[in-house]
Order: sequence, then C-alpha cells, then structure tokens
Amino acid sequence: MQSFLTYYWDVLKNHYVDFKGRASRKKYWLFVLFNFIVFLILSIVLSFFGDAGNILYFLLTFAVLLPSLGILVRRLHDINRSGWWVLISLLPFVGTLILLIFLVLPGSEGENRFGN
Repeated sequence: MQSFLTYYWDVLKNHYVDFKGRASRKKYWLFVLFNFIVFLILSIVLSFFGDAGNILYFLLTFAVLLPSLGILVRRLHDINRSGWWVLISLLPFVGTLILLIFLVLPGSEGENRFGN
C-alpha cells in the first residue's frame, strides 16, 4: 500500500501538471502499473452502470491525462532528453517503439540539464 501512495498518489497529488524535473525509471513504470490496475478495476466496476459508467470512465481518464504526460516528460528528462521527444510517438509504430526504448533506458548519472 505504501508503494501505491508513493508512486501513484504522489504523482496525482503533488505533481499533477509538473513537467519540470526528473522521474526515475522505477517511479515511471510503477505509476504506469498502478494506473493500469486502477483503470482495470474501474472499468469492471463502472461497466455495471451503463452509459453513466462510460461517461465517468471517460472523465477519470481525462483527469489522469496530464499527470501521465507530466511523468512521461519527466522520465525523458531523466535520460537527458527534451520532453518534445514525446511527439515522436506520432510516427506510426517506429515512433512508439523509439519512445518505449527511451523509457526503459537507465537515467543519466548525477545532475543533468533538467536537475538532480
């Protein structure tokens, strides 16, 4: 439960639209994992509510969009890349693959141009 609070709730509460700084590989991937689990449970529970559940699911997805984008940019900062590299995912297949490779790379040691 502590890691959920540390790696998921902390991003939503303290770094909602934070695009500055760095996010470690562990912090990024645990956020992605917990986000997947939360939305899997939500989709199961909200499926019983019909159209109202679909609308609520859409609103919650939209609410987590900015923190997800923020931690993605901070993860890129950790490997000393600009947040604009997110746009490479607009290239079909190849762009997403390149971005995925960037996300699994270890962060740069010490301080870089984006901070500690």
